[in-house]
Amino acid sequence: MPFDFKKEYKDLYLPKRKASVVEVPPMTFFAVAGTGDPNEPDGAYSKALELLYGLSYTVKMSKMGAWQPEGYFDYVVPPLEGLWWAGAGAFDGTSTVDKRALSWVSLIRQPDFVTPDVFVWACAELAKKKPALAEACEPALGGHAEGVPRLVRFAEGPCVQIMHRGPYDDEPETIAKLTAYTQDEKLICDIAEGGESPEGHKAARVFDAAAVLAALDANGAVPSVRLHHEIYLGDPRRTRPENLKTVIRHPVRCA
Repeated sequence: MPFDFKKEYKDLYLPKRKASVVEVPPMTFFAVAGTGDPNEPDGAYSKALELLYGLSYTVKMSKMGAWQPEGYFDYVVPPLEGLWWAGAGAFDGTSTVDKRALSWVSLIRQPDFVTPDVFVWACAELAKKKPALAEACEPALGGHAEGVPRLVRFAEGPCVQIMHRGPYDDEPETIAKLTAYTQDEKLICDIAEGGESPEGHKAARVFDAAAVLAALDANGAVPSVRLHHEIYLGDPRRTRPENLKTVIRHPVRCA
C-alpha cells in the first residue's frame, strides 16, 4: 500500500482536541509565498494551490513514466499546510483582519527523495503539461518571488498543537485553548513579529516573498521565521464546514 505520512506520523498530523507539545523534525516542502484574500476566486492563493498540487502529483505520478527519482516509493500526497501572518505584531490566528491583508506561505510536504534536481524536473514537466503554469514554473530554478514555487527544508522544532474541528472562522476559540496550554506549561509563543513581512519590515513596506522563503529554507534547521501554522485535513469543497479538521500549531520556546 502507498506510504501515508498522516498515518505513519500521527504525532504530526493527528493530534487530539486537547493541546500538546510536539517536536517537529526536518521536512522537505514545495512552497509558494503570497499575499491576499485566500477566498478570492482565481486569486494568488488559488494559483499557489494549483502550482503546489500540480508539482506534487507530477512527482507522485512519475511512477507511471519512463523516469522516477532515485529512491522513489509510492505514497499518498500529504495534506496542504499554511503559514500565516498579517499586519504588525505576532499574528496568532485570532486577530480579526481584512483577509485581503493576509500574507501566507502555502506548502505541501514531499518525500525526502525530492531533491533540488527532482524539483527542477517537476517544474519543467508541469510547465509542459499545463502551459498556463509555465510562466510561474520558469523562474523556479532560482526564483524566490511571490507566486513562484520553491523547494524548502526546515524543522519547526518545539511547538504546541491542537486539532480544530469545524469552520475556519471558528478557530479563535480553539487557539485560545492552545494559548492557555502554552502559558500553563510555562512556554513562550515564538511567532515572529513584523509588519507586512515577518522578516521585520515595517508595515508600510511591501510583502517580501523572497526574504520569507529564504529564511524558511534553513537546510533542515529551525528557521529564524516561525509562524502561525495550519494543516488542512479536509477539503472545504467536499466537506461540511462543521466536519472540517485543521491542525493548529504554534512554535514555542522555554521561558
